[in-house]
Amino acid sequence: MVHAFPPGATSLTRRRLLQGSLGGAAGVLAWHQGWGPLPRAAAQKGAPSGQMTWAIHVTLAPSWLDPSETLALATPYMLLYAVHDALVKPMPGNGMTPSLATKWSESADGLTYDFELRQGVKFHNGDPFTAEDVQFSFERYKGASAVELKQKVKTVEIVNPHHIRFRLHEPWPDFMTFYGTMATGVGWIVPKRYIEKIGSEAYKNQPVGLGPYRLVSHQPGIEVVLEAHTDYWRKTPHVKRLVMKSVPEATTRLAMLKQQEADVTYGIFGSLAEDVQRDPNLKLVPITGQATQWVAFIDQHDPKSPWADARVRLAANHAINWSAINDAENLGMAKLIGGIIPAKFDFALPLEPYGYDPKKAKQLLKDAGYANGFEGGECSTDTPYAQVIEAVVNDLTAVGIRTKVRPMERAAMQTAQKEKTVKNLTRQGSGAFGNAATRIEAFMTSRGAQSFLRDAEIDA
Repeated sequence: MVHAFPPGATSLTRRRLLQGSLGGAAGVLAWHQGWGPLPRAAAQKGAPSGQMTWAIHVTLAPSWLDPSETLALATPYMLLYAVHDALVKPMPGNGMTPSLATKWSESADGLTYDFELRQGVKFHNGDPFTAEDVQFSFERYKGASAVELKQKVKTVEIVNPHHIRFRLHEPWPDFMTFYGTMATGVGWIVPKRYIEKIGSEAYKNQPVGLGPYRLVSHQPGIEVVLEAHTDYWRKTPHVKRLVMKSVPEATTRLAMLKQQEADVTYGIFGSLAEDVQRDPNLKLVPITGQATQWVAFIDQHDPKSPWADARVRLAANHAINWSAINDAENLGMAKLIGGIIPAKFDFALPLEPYGYDPKKAKQLLKDAGYANGFEGGECSTDTPYAQVIEAVVNDLTAVGIRTKVRPMERAAMQTAQKEKTVKNLTRQGSGAFGNAATRIEAFMTSRGAQSFLRDAEIDA
């Protein structure tokens, strides 16, 4: 059982070259007022120019450079969209846009999907893009929903170098949602010949892709430097160099914005977001998306744990004042929901949030045999959200569920969740596109890479 809470904040400043907004998880955007547009000469000639620096709130994991290990999360896509490309992917105004595939079709019986591939496209190292790369990328994929995909797909057939066909065991209406959105990374294409030559482990440090930027250098966990790929098929990038820096401390990220040492930052909460609003050189703009976050009850299947009692879990939901947390941490900009599936997703149930009722929470605990409360253990969270989880823990403790915050670095927490080594409670979240089925597959089925649920009805 889980409870959803509002996503965090994002800040972006506009420096000399930024022409449009860049969105990730739901939050806010901020621009430096008065910074000029792209230099006229560069805009006219289409020549990339200048540098944009991003101060990222999490560690830049090497696995983010390899689509085959993509989890059902939004953060890896800031690198995937830069370095790689997909047959079909979400773009502004279209959640499923043809990219490396010029078009696709589904057979009348729902058993085959045919993709016509874009011709004349080359990887950063000059290797031509063909159907072999598409087949290879599917076969080596082991990220989110890999088990489900490989159970559903019977064969991936190369019709000719520019035509690929997927055959399913049975009709699966969600195939394109899993393959053509950010629900998974399976549709993002890597070079077969290059990886077979250097190996998958080396590829994480020396990735070659089909995206608008190529890798210049990578200090794992610290910095990624990218440079414009002028032969990108869609259009020449405006900005010549992208620098992504891991800056865990929020105050440092904000200071970098104010000192114009960074153009983009993420994970700005509470008083720091208010500081952005007060700054005459910054403009704060809310953005909304498909990101949701929640707290998962990891121990609910342990019969010896208090969390195994549904009354205890319900008490926890009623104990937390999500509205107050939203006001304090997100300046009231996020929308409270009653589950992990965004309301805008297809097939999402219109669930209302649990009401804040500490009196009811205490009564539920009493009914469950915990009139004096109990030791609830720890609630693990990645460090950017530690302040949010601190508020959650305080509310739980107030009704007798005595818990404490366990902050972890993002990559370490994601690994711990995947390997199921975290315990008690853990913060989870996802900004991936998809529908109700893709979110359930990743986080609510027993086969989900980041799921802690074991429910035969859900698995069915």
